[in-house]
Amino acid sequence: MKRFFGSAFGVAVLGCLVLAGWAVWSAGVFDTPVARQLRSASVYVAPGVTLDQPAAERVIGNRRLVVAFLEPGADLGDACDSLGSAVDGTLAVMLSRDGDDYKKYSCSRLPGVDDENFGKAFVAESMIGTGIDGFAARPVDALKVMVVNYDLLVRTGSIPDGGRTVSPSLPRYLIATAAVAAVLLGSSGLYLAARRTGRVAVARKDRRETEADERTELAAAAAVLAQRIIDLDQRYARQKGRSKFAQGYRSLVTDYTKLLPDLGQETPQLRARVEKLLTRARKLSTQKG
Repeated sequence: MKRFFGSAFGVAVLGCLVLAGWAVWSAGVFDTPVARQLRSASVYVAPGVTLDQPAAERVIGNRRLVVAFLEPGADLGDACDSLGSAVDGTLAVMLSRDGDDYKKYSCSRLPGVDDENFGKAFVAESMIGTGIDGFAARPVDALKVMVVNYDLLVRTGSIPDGGRTVSPSLPRYLIATAAVAAVLLGSSGLYLAARRTGRVAVARKDRRETEADERTELAAAAAVLAQRIIDLDQRYARQKGRSKFAQGYRSLVTDYTKLLPDLGQETPQLRARVEKLLTRARKLSTQKG
């Protein structure tokens, strides 16, 4: 493990694991169901609560307002506390049915709620649910009343103007950047490696063709030499005594015999030896006696 994580590849793998863990954590893997839904939506509907959620989403639009319709008897304060950073920059309202009315609990996540905007946040939390109790049986209409209250609070400056922006967390950007960089660097590396491999293959092919040509030329020269010796053998068979030709022929055959085991090799020296023997064979062909 030390050797693996001590290498550049191991460090890169460790960095990717840290980024992935950060991305999973910041994406809300440990969120409650309410926080997980409201992280990217404006309405949460608990199981068993009847509500046309798409219509409710359209009523709120892109306002900095999130509303959770919880089951009767739910702890609204705990639900607000469990939101964490999932609804940062919004005014969150927890609702649950209580007979013909609503139980309401608001928690502001607007900027500066703990500092200079504490008073504005208190006003917004107090006023956002005003007038919705008469619409307990019609939750979409209750949302419309809340939207009217929200717009009034915007006009009075209690809530900052502007729409809610839902953006991916920083680790997701980093992972996306790393993925793009990996694709670009990987493709560039493959391209350069392919070019290098191509050059090596071409060079090897040229070398093999050159070696094949040299082997062909050597084989042709050896075949010519063998034919010369065969021709000289007919003349040697008619010789008598120890003539100069007979001695030269025997010496040529001896050297050719020594050459045969080396014909499988491909060296410039071997080609030179074959050429020398061919020269000697030609001279013997012109000798007399």
